Amino acid sequence: MESLRVPVADGVTLHVRHRPGSGRPFLLVHGLSSNARLWDGVAGHLAGRPVYAVDLRSHGESDRPASGYDTATAASDLDAVCAALDLAPAVVAGQSWGGNVVVQLAARFAARVASLALVDGGWIDLRSSFPSWEACAAALRPPDMAGTTAARMAGFMRRSHPDWEPWAIDATVANMRPLPDGTLERRLPIPEHMTIVRSMWDDPPFAYYPDVRAAVLLVPAGHKDVSAVADRFAEAKVRPYPGADHDIHAQHPAELAADLMSL
Repeated sequence: MESLRVPVADGVTLHVRHRPGSGRPFLLVHGLSSNARLWDGVAGHLAGRPVYAVDLRSHGESDRPASGYDTATAASDLDAVCAALDLAPAVVAGQSWGGNVVVQLAARFAARVASLALVDGGWIDLRSSFPSWEACAAALRPPDMAGTTAARMAGFMRRSHPDWEPWAIDATVANMRPLPDGTLERRLPIPEHMTIVRSMWDDPPFAYYPDVRAAVLLVPAGHKDVSAVADRFAEAKVRPYPGADHDIHAQHPAELAADLMSL
């Protein structure tokens, strides 16, 4: 895939992985502390259509500015990407926190979205899962990963996800940045990670559902019942993936691509 650098704000440039093609474009958005490479398998199955997979701030190869780590800014950044690239209304897919981001994109910048796919996300409401912000922060603070090497992380991923292809393992390792001593550091530092988690606590997606006019496909992993979520959209259907990992796009790229092509 080609690499594009797209300015979205003063001094802030995002990295976009682009596969040229014809027809309606696809805009693909990763989850928290992930990166655009996790969409490579899906992109490869999108049948010659133009694909744009975005690295959000301090994710993947994008810039690491001092601010802007919240769902609302991420949605505004996607609008800026669409404007800079002059994209036609796109099939927009967001995974995990990326689902929350694209719900806001569809609600606030409706002209950018032809249809919407929420891949095990877009309905994340932390207040319903934790009794307080303090409990939420304690549970969701990520480990610091100090001293971890790429080989160690890749080995852990292979053991945890034995059905993933090598490209998906490599893409997950790319959530980290290699250091000169051979160890890894987080591309999204923990303070910024937790700032995004706080924005998820403060700004859940449900308030934006009434303003989403695009057709919505909900893609839950495992046996989640999202029928009540679907009922809150003007037009929605559900495509469950029983037994799937949270990272459906890494585990089942061909099947998910076919579902996106149906939108």
